[in-house]
Amino acid sequence: MDLLTEPKLKRPFRRRVFYVPGYDPFHPRRYRELYRRHAAAQAEISGYAVTLGPRTTPGPYGWHVSGGMEGGFTETDIEVLVWSDIVRQSMDHGILATYLQLLRTVGVYVGSGALFRLMRLRKGPVLAALYPIVMLLAQLGLALALGWHVVDIVGLIWPPLGWLAGAGAAVALLRWFRAKDAVFFAYYLMHDFGHVAQTRGAVAPDLAERMARFRAAISEAMHSDADEVLVVGHSSGAHLAVSILADLIRAGLPARRPALGLLTLGQVVPMVSFLPRAGRLRADLHFLSARDELTWVDVTAPGDGCAFALCDPVAVSGVAPEGKRWPLVISAAFSQTLSPERWRALRWRFFRLHFQYLCAFDRPGDYDYFRITAGPMTLADRFRGRAPSNSRIDRAVSGYITMGA
Repeated sequence: MDLLTEPKLKRPFRRRVFYVPGYDPFHPRRYRELYRRHAAAQAEISGYAVTLGPRTTPGPYGWHVSGGMEGGFTETDIEVLVWSDIVRQSMDHGILATYLQLLRTVGVYVGSGALFRLMRLRKGPVLAALYPIVMLLAQLGLALALGWHVVDIVGLIWPPLGWLAGAGAAVALLRWFRAKDAVFFAYYLMHDFGHVAQTRGAVAPDLAERMARFRAAISEAMHSDADEVLVVGHSSGAHLAVSILADLIRAGLPARRPALGLLTLGQVVPMVSFLPRAGRLRADLHFLSARDELTWVDVTAPGDGCAFALCDPVAVSGVAPEGKRWPLVISAAFSQTLSPERWRALRWRFFRLHFQYLCAFDRPGDYDYFRITAGPMTLADRFRGRAPSNSRIDRAVSGYITMGA
């Protein structure tokens, strides 16, 4: 019988989920639609029940999930911690400003030595970081070549007109490339890495203020009657979630409280923690990794070329303390949890694979985003006794290990 239609013989498991997205300029409704579509697909594959409805708790944006699986019934409210407006503002650069940002970003990562140390971890995310640089320079080269060709042709009529026409053609081609960035992703990725490089790893004031708001919302949930409060950080949202929860625990938690879980997915923590001014993040990683107030599970996959797959974010940042407990580093193992047909279809769709953690698997293993967020077990209970991945990288690599604001 479908658990969602069974009489409620006992109190349902109650969960509050706070989702911290990565560097994403789009409205958070896309995450509701992604959840709705893939929860239905996973429920059909795995034989459980999930339904979505309007949220029942206050907040800027979210939805409610009713789950029936694993012999239990769950009510979950999911809230998206929105910073897409900050992302859009950081992307509001003209063509010239973007090329200047390119030069600054290269200067920060090369000058600090972070780029070369990152290459000792995983080549995939480093190539993803180099891609916008190469693509933007290629676009500039093509624009200059076109402009020079136009100068040669039109200059035969009148040289000043040739130079004017050549400059116009070059600018027009650069504008065309920027208009088609939904295809090339060069400007998007440049703004993403440039946003971090701009502060050399420090937290910008506008983002720090937003993180404080997120912390207040999570703190309110920790005083509720929920059974679990689960914070999910995806991509660059992972390091934001780490700092938010570190501050939450430092401020003190209520004696009677829900279980607290942190789930980081497709993390790119080293892209920030390896920079010279990322002392706050390194301190937060150091602090959070030894706390018993939470359970922290880090999920990546070698097939995700945009993440630092199986890299322990605390250890590789060189700030692992004595008595380190977290995170539990495990693999989503895309090549095994996706059927051969599905894996072939997605293997070269790098950005789509970076979101696979939030999607359905046709051969799911012990990682199932919808069981974690809509099932009747806490993150701690679900992964209790789970061994970390044997292929995890846990050696210290960062050249900067100072901690503090």
